[in-house]
Amino acid sequence: MALTTAQAFAQYLEGLTATDYQRTSIIQARKKTVDDRLFEKFPSTSDMPYWKGILMGSAAKGTIIRPFDDIDVLAVFSNSGNAWTKYQLDSKSFIYRIRDAYAGVSIQQVGTRGQAIRVFYETGGHVDVAPVFDAGNDVYKLPNGTGGWIDTAPTVANQWFSTRNQELSYHLAPLVRLVKAWNRAHSKRMRSFHLETVAGTAFGSLGSNYRDALQKFFEWAPNCLSVTDPGGQSGDLSGYLTWTARDQLKQALSSANDRASKALAAEARADHAEAKRLWKIILGDDFPTN
Repeated sequence: MALTTAQAFAQYLEGLTATDYQRTSIIQARKKTVDDRLFEKFPSTSDMPYWKGILMGSAAKGTIIRPFDDIDVLAVFSNSGNAWTKYQLDSKSFIYRIRDAYAGVSIQQVGTRGQAIRVFYETGGHVDVAPVFDAGNDVYKLPNGTGGWIDTAPTVANQWFSTRNQELSYHLAPLVRLVKAWNRAHSKRMRSFHLETVAGTAFGSLGSNYRDALQKFFEWAPNCLSVTDPGGQSGDLSGYLTWTARDQLKQALSSANDRASKALAAEARADHAEAKRLWKIILGDDFPTN
């Protein structure tokens, strides 16, 4: 028997969502490999002791989607040996030292400013390790790629998203996973943190009808692209968009809104085949149309 549009959506969302096994055996396990390596290379007796790793990004917020290949870890180093004084004017040497800790491992330097170490796994996927010094009050010093530092407060941003998800009856994270699926299917025009913040800002309330919510996101997002970093450090999160890229993103959102509106109308008249056909265009080839 053919799936209704609601059933197809539920099946698709389940397929996007990380399983308990993946959260434990892949996400947490890979974070542990980061901790194990850095605790070994930078023990408490080191001039730059490794303090702790903090799971960040989509994996921490519950918005990561399958198939996933990247996990973000904030690698926090202690200043107990006055390491900050040594590297305060030379963050490049700091990040090179972290790179050296991964000698013999397939890595590359990544990030918009080259401030993270990407560690690749033979089994596929990678972890982005962002080494930082703790500056207190949930603010961290992150290399800026040119020898200086930038302040970042990702744990504050994570808490903001968690609070918004709770305020929106825990429907925000599933909606974001669906928006990320659209983004992945259409050239990844939005950065993940930006997308999450736009979604968390745009809605005053959310229900469990994710088809309706997704259409509303596409309708409202073009007017909500300029959002401030909830961590209070990075300003306008849409700053990476050129005028051309911003215009292209708005066009993509408008096109998605048009198709989503037509899909909702098709579902309302019980034309589930047409509704599912349109959602497949929006969300990608994995969306079920059977």
